[in-house]
Amino acid sequence: MKIVIAGAGEVGSHLAKMLSNEYHDLTIIDNDETRLNRVAESADVITVFGSPTSIKTLSYAGAAKADLFIAVSPSQEQDVNLISALLAKKMGSGRVTARINNDEYLQNENKLLFTEMGIDLLFYPEKIASHEIIDLLKQTGTSEFMDFSGGKLQLIVFRLEDGAPLLDKTMSDYTGEGELQYRAVAIAREGKTIIPRSNTRFKLHDLVFVISKRTGVQEVMSYSGKNNIDVRRLMIVGGGRIGEMVAKKLENSVDYIKLIERRRERCDYLNESLNKTLVINGDARNTDLLIEEDVNDFDAFVAVTSSSETNILSCVMAKKMGVAKTIAEVENIDYIKLAEGMGVDAVINKKLITASRIFRFTLSNKVQSIKCLNGSDAEILEFIVNPNSAVTRDKVRNLDFPKEAIIGGVIRGNNSFIAVGDTEIKPYDRVVVFALPTALKKVNKFFA
Repeated sequence: MKIVIAGAGEVGSHLAKMLSNEYHDLTIIDNDETRLNRVAESADVITVFGSPTSIKTLSYAGAAKADLFIAVSPSQEQDVNLISALLAKKMGSGRVTARINNDEYLQNENKLLFTEMGIDLLFYPEKIASHEIIDLLKQTGTSEFMDFSGGKLQLIVFRLEDGAPLLDKTMSDYTGEGELQYRAVAIAREGKTIIPRSNTRFKLHDLVFVISKRTGVQEVMSYSGKNNIDVRRLMIVGGGRIGEMVAKKLENSVDYIKLIERRRERCDYLNESLNKTLVINGDARNTDLLIEEDVNDFDAFVAVTSSSETNILSCVMAKKMGVAKTIAEVENIDYIKLAEGMGVDAVINKKLITASRIFRFTLSNKVQSIKCLNGSDAEILEFIVNPNSAVTRDKVRNLDFPKEAIIGGVIRGNNSFIAVGDTEIKPYDRVVVFALPTALKKVNKFFA
């Protein structure tokens, strides 16, 4: 697939690196040579110096023949993204997608306007991140969470600590008679991702990925040794877009929200924007401030400042002071494992979130959703099954499905079930698959 990326910032660079591993024909445009040189060092990509809104530059980059055009200049350059995406579409690009920072554009009636103009997908990374944080606050025992088809199947991720009942056991040790309610689809251990088999034993500090029916979630969490907490009191550090959106969304569903923001002028804005949130002007890197604001009285602590280091350290301090659930925005991918190792319960990364949304366009048009997972180099995908696809031709055990992937569950109409060897997949089923990067192309062929 020929792909043109407009914008070599953090998101564009991460996409280029990820997509180059899939052997696509990649070109990236930017008007900053330093950023282009940095991308060229880490990814197999053609760099083009120039403005993404220049027709001459777009033509030279091959936008007219691109299968996919991705406009991901930094969020403050929203107009650049929209203009370059519209130009690329008119020039002949197959599919185009653009990063935005305006929630108004995502309203249904307004999205239709952009669709009619030719933009296939608008994405707002900060809004997607805020939704992920809200989901994690609903399922506080997990370090990552994802719903499929309105919760008919769920992805639950947890780390095994001392005392977890699952330690030194296999999942089959807990599987009784009758229909399965859940299945472990992967283990991240010491930097490697393992697709577990029936005899695979769980070890201390394993990050375990489980596909579960709604009825099995509580039992799965009991094996992890982690309890779900009803979040009634929430502290947020960082009053940027993500912090504001989380507070605004939860103001009417939790008892009390306190938001700490360092910039005085931003505090003034937040006091006008938020109705029931107490806004404090202060620096959360100061331990004394957290003590003064009674952080130990809160059920959950969310750190979403522009500094990954601040977010990690403030979460660590909050954890030591007794907060049950901590969530940090960590934009430096190299820091994600560090944060988890220091005891941060969950990590949010906008690059991975954005990559998930865009990566779907490089796969079968039957991919309903995809998510790049923290703590693992794998992806979780939801396919809608084509009537004549290879995955429908035999029982799962006989499909010769890639060993680096596993079918976790199937949604058929209003019913869902965990996949086993005898499962037969039918046309129009929704199928949840966990796959390592090396298996993505092979998996895609089974559903194409």
